[in-house]
Amino acid sequence: MKRALITGITGQDGSYLTEFLLSQGYAVDGLTRSTQPAQTTRLNHLLTGNGLQPPALRLHQGDLLSTGRLQDLIEQIQPDEIYHLAAPGRVEPGGEADHPNDNITALGTLHLLEALRRSGAPAKFFHAASAEIFGEAPPPQSETTPLAPRSRYAAAKSFATRLTRTYRQRYGLFAANGILFNHESIRRSDRYVSRKITKAVAAIASGEQYYLYLGNLNARRDWGYAPDYVEAMWLMLQQPQADDFVIGSGQVYTVKAFVAAAFDYADLDWQAHVRFDPRFYRPQDGHCPQADIRKIRSVLGWQPRTGFQELVHLMVEADLKLKQRADQLTVDH
Repeated sequence: MKRALITGITGQDGSYLTEFLLSQGYAVDGLTRSTQPAQTTRLNHLLTGNGLQPPALRLHQGDLLSTGRLQDLIEQIQPDEIYHLAAPGRVEPGGEADHPNDNITALGTLHLLEALRRSGAPAKFFHAASAEIFGEAPPPQSETTPLAPRSRYAAAKSFATRLTRTYRQRYGLFAANGILFNHESIRRSDRYVSRKITKAVAAIASGEQYYLYLGNLNARRDWGYAPDYVEAMWLMLQQPQADDFVIGSGQVYTVKAFVAAAFDYADLDWQAHVRFDPRFYRPQDGHCPQADIRKIRSVLGWQPRTGFQELVHLMVEADLKLKQRADQLTVDH
């Protein structure tokens, strides 16, 4: 039985990757800052009631800023694969994460790579990089696009990406960067515009609210479906040699297109309900991120299975059901 260690296991990608690896017969260990049920909501369906018992899925409490602790964990677990997904996303309108988040993103990667090197374990290492490392490079962006970060978050991600390459080239680790473009799901936080939109559609459809306030509707994104993307992560670690790959859809849509598709699915007129709010305008929204997926398609045979319209419909349908259940619970009580 193969064993995987996942940092950021309680996040959107971590939870989907956990489900996928378990379906492939893996044992999964996850590193998380807290094992309390309130902090593991995306995993609770796996931790209770479905027969999964240790060692199939185990959570370990800790952080990424202690090389010694991480080395002990790697030596204890002896993972075949390490998926480093932990890094707070940057979605604030102001465009900057705070200092502790920068530490986790940049220095956490350094501590984890160094712990792996010191342990001598032959584990394969995946780092979840971000398309924001490319800054305002013209589309499409590929594995050879120069790194040109335009924010502290992107700079921290660039540092982590370069570190991963350095440990591959200098120390011979199997260390690979998956450069991820936007990928969404019902498990996305509503701090992200995609989930903010679909939750609002459900609330408007139920009569709970009337308006949705957004920033630049003409902002463009390369959107994909998170469960598709975690399979790309796994495929990268099944190769004989480590390499970096851009993971995206290659298709670009505006926020307005996402809004229109979401409201249309619920038979609502988006123009009656959406209002512009300058508080949600981000300076970088004029840039167009677009993935060049020719390399991952040709080398790994991967491409997203879920198109844009289906992604939006899946999210709206799920949020409508969540809202209906929440309303029913309110009535019952």
